[in-house]
Amino acid sequence: MKLTLIGGAGFRVPQVIEAVARSGPVDELALVDTDPGRLRTILDVAAQLPLARGLRLTAGADLAGGLVGADFVFCAIRVGGTAARVADERVALDLGVLGQETTGPGGLAYALRTVPVMQQIARTVRAVAPQAWFVNFTNPAGIITESLRPILGDRVVGICDTPIALMRRAAAAVGAGDRADSLRYDYVGLNHLGWLRTLEVDGVDRLPELLASTERLERIEEARLVGLDWVRQLGALPNEYLFYYYCNREAVARIMAAPSTRGEFLAAQQERFYADAAGQPDKALDLWRATKDQREQTYMAEARSEDEERGADDAEGGYQAVALDLMTALSGGKPTAAIVDVANLGTVPGLPEEAVVEVPCDVDADGIHRRPVMPLTGHMLGLVQSVKAVEQLTIRAAVEHSANLAWEAFATHPLVGSVSLGRQLLEGYRRRIPGVASALD
Repeated sequence: MKLTLIGGAGFRVPQVIEAVARSGPVDELALVDTDPGRLRTILDVAAQLPLARGLRLTAGADLAGGLVGADFVFCAIRVGGTAARVADERVALDLGVLGQETTGPGGLAYALRTVPVMQQIARTVRAVAPQAWFVNFTNPAGIITESLRPILGDRVVGICDTPIALMRRAAAAVGAGDRADSLRYDYVGLNHLGWLRTLEVDGVDRLPELLASTERLERIEEARLVGLDWVRQLGALPNEYLFYYYCNREAVARIMAAPSTRGEFLAAQQERFYADAAGQPDKALDLWRATKDQREQTYMAEARSEDEERGADDAEGGYQAVALDLMTALSGGKPTAAIVDVANLGTVPGLPEEAVVEVPCDVDADGIHRRPVMPLTGHMLGLVQSVKAVEQLTIRAAVEHSANLAWEAFATHPLVGSVSLGRQLLEGYRRRIPGVASALD
């Protein structure tokens, strides 16, 4: 089986290579990337991974060539590189608005410059490897996945590890961690905006018991982020990115008080890693591991107190395990359950049929099957509808090259809520990020 990874020079690619070599049904892995220097470094890291030595690995910049014969395509790219991510965050922060990679106006700027590139990639996939499943990691994952459905249809699925990680933490807290993958649960929302609302163990919903126990609830990072009293008020456990909605003022203040944004930190860190590894290729793996550990420990640092560190087992990067389970199931191996980004198709009442939502699914050789979920109500429904409307405006803006639609998207986002501020955000992103400007010309 052949897997093609678009964005093959990305920092987290060795994690995918390790996962594939350890347990995936893949014997050929093609890395495709436009940066030959960084791609060489990732190949140096891969060559030092003990598990990867039996894997047939190819690499290059030719997208069509890398796709020939692909059964699965993983795609994780950052249009504009880390410099654009820095601008995503800084343009908003300079206007007193949340500056974050996927949530708020920064995520919309990211999407505007990424949708045209990803749609062109999807057209190439459709032409060269129409039988392939396209697994999207490119952020903002929900928007990007929805923008690809007109081209790839049901063969595209979006992946994020935060919902399933939340469910597993909750299962562990009620003593069912060893059974987490077989439990029934209700999780619903959009990418980086969803809630775990039930957790059934032997037919009994254990979530109320978990919410009532301070000792157990304190084990759940998402509960600590927004406050134990608040999750009890909700009657649900929120995705960690809802911190930016429920604690928006605190988040903005902490980010602005920090010596650097997350994007600035990662830009400097990755520049050091690739430079150091290029100069010391025999130490590439050690340098990568040290850099990864630091990256994980500092993930979402603005959401935690100064004396609270993020454990490595909770850190970003677990998406590769979710993707490998998905790929194994779709290729005829062990069926799995996953929380993924798929078309709504009536699963969540109150949202358009073709809107991409994040919901539990059963996955097997016959495809991806949505589980039923309880309807959204109250502020959860209102927030999801509002953000989805903004996401769909953003896709239209990129496809139609419409600055006016982009302005409407920025202005009506719940974390902006201002026509004049929306205009300033739009103009700021157009000035700072060439990809945004070209998408709207």
